[in-house]
Amino acid sequence: MILRNEVSIIGGGLAGLTAAIDLLNRNYDVVVFEKNEYPKHKVCGEFISNEVLPYLKKIGLDVESLHPKNINKTQLSTHSGKIIKGKLPLGGFGISRYILDNYLYKKVLELGGKVVKDSVTSIDFLDDIFSISTQSNEIFQSKIVLGAFGKRSNLDIELNRKFIKQKSPWLGVKAHYSGNFPNDLVGLHNFEGGYCGVSKVENDVINICYLVQYESFKKYKNIVDFQENVIFKNKNLEEIFKESNLLFENPLTISQISFEDKPKIENHVLMIGDSAGLIHPLCGNGMAMAIHSAKIASELVDDFLQNKISRASMESNYISIWNKTFKKRLQFGKFLSKLLLNSYLSKITMNLLIAFPFLLPIIIKKTHGKPL
Repeated sequence: MILRNEVSIIGGGLAGLTAAIDLLNRNYDVVVFEKNEYPKHKVCGEFISNEVLPYLKKIGLDVESLHPKNINKTQLSTHSGKIIKGKLPLGGFGISRYILDNYLYKKVLELGGKVVKDSVTSIDFLDDIFSISTQSNEIFQSKIVLGAFGKRSNLDIELNRKFIKQKSPWLGVKAHYSGNFPNDLVGLHNFEGGYCGVSKVENDVINICYLVQYESFKKYKNIVDFQENVIFKNKNLEEIFKESNLLFENPLTISQISFEDKPKIENHVLMIGDSAGLIHPLCGNGMAMAIHSAKIASELVDDFLQNKISRASMESNYISIWNKTFKKRLQFGKFLSKLLLNSYLSKITMNLLIAFPFLLPIIIKKTHGKPL
């Protein structure tokens, strides 16, 4: 039996669930495919810029009910531990993916959306209709498919995406901790081969998430050895880790994180969130970008389904708007990453910021957008 609906969203993470809620509010028949159960922890910085708050409220989401931490300050440190502090121009909030994704999932169900707990194995497009096959041999047909399957997926291989064929040097590690850390602060701390973000989420939990080049990590037997021999050389990080208690049985990891350019359309599938492109976590804006991309896609899908624009126009407009909105941020994020991972250049940069502190908010604005 073939099941039919108007919109299929492959991936029930932040971007996919947000797009589902937006389109359900517009009275479309939406199915979300997600192989994992809710709630679930993910490797993520868990900080969201306040730029997305107006949009979240518009689509009926009450983030405050989840008791996030309101964050308006930032702190940077180099390998040597030198610190610079500043204010976040727009501010943001700390919320775990465990809580947030589950909240969005329940909202999708509340609005009448369907969530299929299964893996998608193939997507075919013929005669202006998508056919989606799942691991349990079900077939769904849709007018629209949004790809929200994250940083890397088997579907990237199925769609023959170029970036998936290239090895990426990045490894992400994340865990929750108990301990003392300011509620209103997000810290970004450099160490040799990577950088680490620290901030509070709901329930006074500290989220510590770091990105490291695999070449640097593989020299050590395990995460504990790596942290003690590399991360703790930054005394700020050593103090945070040693004064905190791990709440997970083990830290979560994800390898092969790619920051290469990704096509925004693949076989007429509109890519949103990390499937469309990933900003370096040091910019602290990946979650906001995922939400914003869901908004852009939902508005264009609405125009298409109302026959206001053709499929070709929808696709070209999506690429154009996505690039206009995010391309410079991604480029600046890559530039910052290279700068901060070079010990000599990061030292010069930090000295410059200490001498001219007004530059820090300007740099932050380069990776963030205006309120939606």
